[in-house]
Amino acid sequence: MIRLITDSQRYEAKLEGGLRSHYLFSFADYYDPENMEFGPLRVFNDDYIGPRSGFPSHPHSEMEIVTIVLSGELTHKDNIGNETTVTPGQVQRMTTGTGVTHSETNETDEEIHLLQLWFLPNKRGLAPSYEVMDTGFLKAKDELIPLVTGQKVLEDVAYINSNSTVYYGSVTQGEEVPFRTFKLRRTLIYVLTGSVLVNNVEADEQDQIRLDDQEVVGIKGTADATFILVDVPAVEANY
Repeated sequence: MIRLITDSQRYEAKLEGGLRSHYLFSFADYYDPENMEFGPLRVFNDDYIGPRSGFPSHPHSEMEIVTIVLSGELTHKDNIGNETTVTPGQVQRMTTGTGVTHSETNETDEEIHLLQLWFLPNKRGLAPSYEVMDTGFLKAKDELIPLVTGQKVLEDVAYINSNSTVYYGSVTQGEEVPFRTFKLRRTLIYVLTGSVLVNNVEADEQDQIRLDDQEVVGIKGTADATFILVDVPAVEANY
């Protein structure tokens, strides 16, 4: 099954204080029982943080949180001793486990554009942990670059406690980037820029395609395009 969800079908959050966001799944004040999750992927938010604003300190537990910075500089602080600045091309991974308190803010005069994804973990009761990795993904061309994974076949990638992998993809017009998977897994593609043809279904900027029961996902550029590909099991084991 292949399902196209267009830009206009995303939920536009009503936020204040320099924050703008679209939610791909039920989150905060948006609730749709038919759009709660995608395998273990529970949250996928497309966020903009204005100058001198952000998300103040707040708690989380039992979640794997991935933050992908596309532009701007994000300041992270938490109660387990981490204080970092995450820049474009870097990926932040946080295991909230038994509980962590953190803030994500913009301390500059330039807007930040980031993506935040939350995964249900495959193990509960883990100690909180944190990692930032520079993958240089923004330099990709006609390829998929893994950003985080719980599949140990991939090396030099930030590890999450979920049998899932997040890729950043780039494809030029007329070229194709294939992705091989299994029918027991699911694939979500979110178009950041440009447009693509995914198994003969066209998706434009900010559209998403959700695929089930596929073994090969062909991603062809109908214009120069960048996108996020999320590969997940249909159900996360051991949760």
